This record gives sequence, C-alpha cells and structure tokens, in this order.
Amino acid sequence: MGSADAERALAVAKLVESDVAGIDINMGCPKEYSTKGGMGAALLSDPDKIESILTTLVKGICKPVTCKIRILPSVEDTVNLVKRIEKTGIAAIAVHGRKKEERPQHPVHCDVIKAISEAVSIPVIANGGSHDFIREYMDIETFQKATAASSVMIARAAMWNPSIFRKEGLFPLRKVMQDYIKYAVRYDNHYTNTKYCLCQMLREQLETTQGKKLHAAQSTQEICEVFEMADFYEETTTIFTAKKTSLETKIQDEDDQMEDPDVIKMAVRFDKREYPPQITPKMYLLEWCRKEKHPQPIYETVQRPLDRLFCSVVTVAEQKYKSTLWDKSKKLAEQAAAIVCLRTLGVPEGKLCEGENPLIAKRKREDRECSNNRDHGDDLAEPSHKKANFIEGASDMNVPEMPR
Repeated sequence: MGSADAERALAVAKLVESDVAGIDINMGCPKEYSTKGGMGAALLSDPDKIESILTTLVKGICKPVTCKIRILPSVEDTVNLVKRIEKTGIAAIAVHGRKKEERPQHPVHCDVIKAISEAVSIPVIANGGSHDFIREYMDIETFQKATAASSVMIARAAMWNPSIFRKEGLFPLRKVMQDYIKYAVRYDNHYTNTKYCLCQMLREQLETTQGKKLHAAQSTQEICEVFEMADFYEETTTIFTAKKTSLETKIQDEDDQMEDPDVIKMAVRFDKREYPPQITPKMYLLEWCRKEKHPQPIYETVQRPLDRLFCSVVTVAEQKYKSTLWDKSKKLAEQAAAIVCLRTLGVPEGKLCEGENPLIAKRKREDRECSNNRDHGDDLAEPSHKKANFIEGASDMNVPEMPR
C-alpha cells in the first residue's frame, strides 16, 4: 500500500489482514500522484515517518510487514536508513537500485544493493535489473549474485515476456502474446488493459504493420483480429453468451418462484431517447397519483449480487408493479417500474411518439405568456413558487389533467 500516515495505514491493514499473506509499504514510487501525497519516494526524506508507519504496522497486525525503497544519493545514507528500517521489525526489504530521480534507462546500482545486503540480517529483495541484466531465466541468478540479495523482484522483464521464469528458456513472443490474449478473452479483461500489456510485449516492434494495427485497435475483437485469432474470439464469446443466457434464465425462473404473485409485471426498459428532455415516466406517475388523491408512489429497489443489476417495484394505490428486465442502475429500474404502472393504468407516460407532451405544451404556453407580458412592459418578477418546475418529484409541479 501507499501511505503517509501510520494510523490510516494500520486501519487499512486491519481491513485486509485476514485476506492477504503480508502487507508491503511502497516507499519507492517516484510518480507525482504518489509523492504529492507524501507517499512513495517522498517518504525517503522523512525517516521518522517511515519508522512510525512500519512500527505501527508491525505491532498492530499479525501478518508480516515489508517495504520497498529506492536508494539515496549516498551509499552511507542508504545503509543507515535501511538499518533504521530493520529495527522496526519488518520481515524483509525490497530495494530498487536507482535514486528517485533516475528512470529505467539509467543503470541499476548493484553495488548499493550489495552494501545493503551485507549490512542487515533481514532478507533483501533486489529490484531494477530488467534492463541491464535480465534477458532470460539464467540472468536472474546473475543479478542476485551481483547484489548479494536473498531474492530478486522482476517487473518489466516479466511484462515483456512472462516466460522469463521458465528454466528451459523463453517461449517465442508470438506464442506468449496469443496465450495472453486467450486469458484476456476468457476472463473479459478490458481491452485497454489488454492492449497496453501487448504493446509492452511488442516494444521495438510497435512500428511494424502488426504493431500499428494493435495500436489502432479499439476492442478485444479487433485485437484478436490483429493476431489472427478472430475464430477463437467468436467461438469463445458464443460459448459465453450461451452460458450467460442460460444463467439468466435460471435466475429469472428462481426469481419468478420467489416473487409475490400479486405484482403486475411486464418486460419493459426505460430509454431516455424516447422521451423529451427532463420528462420521465416517474414524473407522469407522480402527477397522476396527485390528481387521483393517491399517496405518492413508493419504490423498492434491490440489487442482484451475481451481476449487480437492479430491479424496482413501485407501489401505487396498494398495487405493485415491476419490470421483469433487470437494469444496470437504480434510476433506470425505477423508471421501468413506473412505465409498467402507467401502461397498466392506461395513462400516458410522456413518450415522444404519444404526440405533443402536456408538460412541454404547458411550458410553451407559459413562455408565450411571458413573452406577451414583456411586449406590454409588465413586471415579470413573479414569485418562484408559481413558476413551472419540471424537476422529477418536485411538489410544486403544475401540469394539465391527465386521463384517469
């Protein structure tokens, strides 16, 4: 985690303590989004805060606590900081062998990591060797020996080709990329993330024809086409669609068995493109209830845990109404329930296809009246409570009488 506050770090650690193997504090990230909050590499200039955060975590949770740092301008200062960190009781320390202002193109300082390894008794994890040392599996040991570290942490080299961990040698990049795409499709990874990882794998090949096509891809399907995997995409998505349909049918059957039989149901959705701006079925239903002297509609909305979709039941005059189609938001589900009620009652719902909307007509009449008053020099400063209010659910809305 990134943190600049000991107590907040402890509070968060306690939230996840039972679900993780350990807690690591990032004290090496040089990015502004981290350092401007006093986190990441910003902590390197505040040893007291480092000590406070780590000590609080070590004493406050039962899981191992570790941290990752970058090196300081001098070897002596770096070693002194690490010795102070060791005294907090942490289980291990990862060291990125670059200063906070250095970037991957700068050489990694193996000598500083080695000095740290020799100065402390806790495990030291060497990091930063991807560009200079690690090209294949055997290079991992070379980097470990150069730093005298207990182990090695690999980021960029593993992103360029995950088979870097294969003792028998690297797989061809094309195979690695195709395998990665299969995982991305099967687990519905967002295409932007998939595209980013594939671009990292291609690296210097991004200017090739294939690289340019990948860079231009705007969907998982297009990515698959770039790598001649269109058939795999179609087959996989077809299987998933069939499974989803089957699951939805099963869920719907279960819902139907559990539902109140007195609820009036229809399969409808609310599409705002079918309605004028600021006009919704909920507004119409509310005004109908007022005109009929009924209590205002009551909406009860639930979210289904499996797919996080919403369904709403509206109660009007002691009768319940709902749509059998689940929606992606609470607002859409409530509008759908209102539509079911209005259609059952035979009351207009405000759709554009119904002809001139009474709410819109009311507004136009008032606009014309205001315009005429201006032409005659009348004072138009009328009280705000008399102005038409088209906000959904407003208590002072005045609309023409609707059919009963």
